[in-house]
Amino acid sequence: MTVRTFAAAAAGFGRDLDEDFARIEALLAQARGAGADLLALPEAALGGYLSSLHDDPEDVPPQLDVDGPEVRRLIALAGDTVVTAGFCERGDAASGGLPYNSCVAVHGDGVLGHHRKVHQPLNENNSYAAGDRFRAFDTPVGRLGMMICYDKAFPEAARALAVDGARVVVCMSAWPAARTNQAPVLAEDRWTRRFDLFDRARALENQIVWVSANQAGTFGDMRLVASAKVVDPGGEVLATTGTEAGLAVASVDVDEAVEAARRFMGHLRDRRPASYDAAPLAPVPARAG
Repeated sequence: MTVRTFAAAAAGFGRDLDEDFARIEALLAQARGAGADLLALPEAALGGYLSSLHDDPEDVPPQLDVDGPEVRRLIALAGDTVVTAGFCERGDAASGGLPYNSCVAVHGDGVLGHHRKVHQPLNENNSYAAGDRFRAFDTPVGRLGMMICYDKAFPEAARALAVDGARVVVCMSAWPAARTNQAPVLAEDRWTRRFDLFDRARALENQIVWVSANQAGTFGDMRLVASAKVVDPGGEVLATTGTEAGLAVASVDVDEAVEAARRFMGHLRDRRPASYDAAPLAPVPARAG
């Protein structure tokens, strides 16, 4: 039996990197106090997210490098805890100079994994280049996969990680409440409900442990829904912050939980790939007019 303790953060992060690192240190201390083996920080934890999805070129996050001083600082803080965090990654020739919306998993030994957000909502493609793959990787807490925010709206993304052996998937978000017809209570907002539904569905359909971190509070013109959580392979929420800032902490024997969930109803085992015609997976053409 190998029980792992997972902590998912709901917290706000902005442009001041020193303030961001101070908040990370406080969250790490809290997570360690709860015995956490992994701390999941939100999308854009280093430098903040876009203040608006309406293409404001005057307010952009600082562009960082995977091998740069900020990630090295995160590695030094992580020590024997696995820490995942999002940041704005400096662009390259392949991106035409646009940065990537990225995340890393680190440990005192260095960078364990790196992901660039693939799916882009609304006008995010004006500010970021898209990634093009989902890959799992080995860590001290087991084989892990990562994704960022809107990636979780696509079943294929989580399935690709599960097929690649991930038994734990961390999703880091800056997920806002609805902009129109806003609910007076954040917990009743339709985008909050969608956030929670995606988390539970992705865990259940792949029978994996799901760790979901999100920004909290407000940033720019967005109200963030928080709702960090840990979900078991049966889609049950083990811990959540609700719509408040904080840490959701839960302990799971990952292998036992995954194997128990898959023993009789093995969703990966029982797939029939030959029956999934390629045509429905082709891009859907844009509607005329």
